This record gives sequence, C-alpha cells and structure tokens, in this order.
Amino acid sequence: MARILLIEDSPTETAVMTQLLERNGHEVLASTSAEDGIEACRREKPDLVLMDVVLPGMNGFQATRALSRDAITKEIPVLIVSTKGMETDKAWGLRQGAKDYIVKPPREDELIARINGLLGP
Repeated sequence: MARILLIEDSPTETAVMTQLLERNGHEVLASTSAEDGIEACRREKPDLVLMDVVLPGMNGFQATRALSRDAITKEIPVLIVSTKGMETDKAWGLRQGAKDYIVKPPREDELIARINGLLGP
C-alpha cells in the first residue's frame, strides 16, 4: 500500500480516482489546487503524486516543475494524469520532471501498473 497525493480540481474525477486507488489498496490524500498540492506534498511526503494539468491558478506542469526542483519533494515521483493527450503535452510534462504521463480517463489496470512501476518493489 502506498500513500498517494491526488492533485485534481474536479470533485467527480477525485471521487472516481480515490475509489479506484483505495480499491487497489492505496491511501489517498487529495488537493484541489496545485498550490495546496505542493504544500501537502511537502508536509505529508507521499509515496507518489498523481497530477492533473488543467488546474485553477498554477497549472500541473508548473507544479510538477516546482516539486521536481524542491529538495524536500524531488524524490517523490509525479505521474501526470491529464485530458491533454498530444505528444507535445506528454513531452513537456516529462521535461518538467514527471516520471510518467497517462491520458484521462485511464484504464484501471494500466494506471495501477504504471503506479506500481514507479513505486518499485
């Protein structure tokens, strides 16, 4: 079981993702904005961050860059989960420090496989 921070502004998406993650044995922390998510990440030190891109205020790319450059959070892998599915979006997300990128809505088995791959044994 991992502690996963979900940074997502849609209550529906948060509920669906939380249910999916909990069903697979993970503990979920949620933030509705990038700024709150960064603070929660620094405070809670989760095992993994699931990051939306389209967020109010700071976007997910900016938040990913901030987390990947912060000494406290840079070791925490970020998996971007976004509706933005173009190759340029994926490339940009990875350049900001994300370890992986998956397009919404993710298939449960694929998302869990990617999470497990990032968390390691």
